[in-house]
Amino acid sequence: MSVPVVLLPGMMCDARVFGHQINDLSRDHVVTVAPVTQASRIEDIAKSLLAKLPGRFALAGLGMGGIVAMEILRQNPKRVDRICIMDASPLPETPEDAAAREPMIIKAKAGKLDEVLADVMRPEYLAPGPGRMDILRQMHQMGADLGRDVFIRQSRALQRRRDQQAALRRCKCPALIVCGAEDTLTPVRRHSFMADLIPDARLEIIPGAGHVPTLEQPHAVTAVLRGWLDQPMVLQ
Repeated sequence: MSVPVVLLPGMMCDARVFGHQINDLSRDHVVTVAPVTQASRIEDIAKSLLAKLPGRFALAGLGMGGIVAMEILRQNPKRVDRICIMDASPLPETPEDAAAREPMIIKAKAGKLDEVLADVMRPEYLAPGPGRMDILRQMHQMGADLGRDVFIRQSRALQRRRDQQAALRRCKCPALIVCGAEDTLTPVRRHSFMADLIPDARLEIIPGAGHVPTLEQPHAVTAVLRGWLDQPMVLQ
């Protein structure tokens, strides 16, 4: 019996961001989507999830979900059978980026979440194509459904996130790094750097995708996830 698969959505996203992956992988895997919305520190989100997740699991995170996945690996590597990090960075927030979140937090508190979401997810963050605006609408709807308080908590968590390079260097399980070829938020070079940190990590660049490849190129992402899940299990 294969280990359960745990998917962690990106900032202001829910299970809809993994729609194709859930539908496909759930044919022969137990698939769980765990929210990354519960606390204003990455460490606390990871700790809360570890208290609820199965004893051992395959872990895949997109964006902020990838940051939480790295923290789960840092806190309890023996629970992680394998890890996939998609369109994320192991580096802490720069002071400039952390400061840039403050006006958005203030605007969200003032009831202007729609404006904030439009700024957080812009068309240029996705690869060009006829479906780009539909994906943007899906992203904005997920964010609106999650609401202001989640946005504020997640923004604070990202502002305070730690450097995860050491945790990745210690990784002993099968690791997959996935990046949209046209991701301008967390570009390919950052993923190459991240893959170099992890012993025997595999790097997959998804053509025709930007920052949200699970929606932009769902079939391609699901295919690379299946290859990762089929890798032999490594005992730690």
